[in-house]
Amino acid sequence: MKTVDADFDAIAKELAELPANTPVFMLNLLKFRDQADYGANAGGFSPCTGREAYFERYAPVASAHVAELGGEVVWAGEAQAMLIAPPDEDWDTTLLVRYPDRDAFLALTAIPEYQDVVVHRTAALVDSRLIAHRVADLGV
Repeated sequence: MKTVDADFDAIAKELAELPANTPVFMLNLLKFRDQADYGANAGGFSPCTGREAYFERYAPVASAHVAELGGEVVWAGEAQAMLIAPPDEDWDTTLLVRYPDRDAFLALTAIPEYQDVVVHRTAALVDSRLIAHRVADLGV
């Protein structure tokens, strides 16, 4: 199932289950469109690739607000091979973003300027995953 659109109310409900005052790491799995798809908003934006929409239009604004909230991109990588995955699953880029806590992430989603640029994220991606993590002592 392809998923791109962010449902901020559903996200808030899920994050409420996480411990307060604990760092949260967001794993982003991203699959880009060849051409960004703005749908009915296409008249307002010049054509570009999905990568351009994400990294040139969405990411600079999102990253600035993440930093203002005390977060940071911890790691970013370009996928090379799907070694253990369903045959139809294929990701382009992975980002790991640390937030000081769940409230910082929720604060990001409430910033009007951030809400305005989410259109570029949606236009950029054909599929995505956003998975919240906390640090765990797994004994490894």
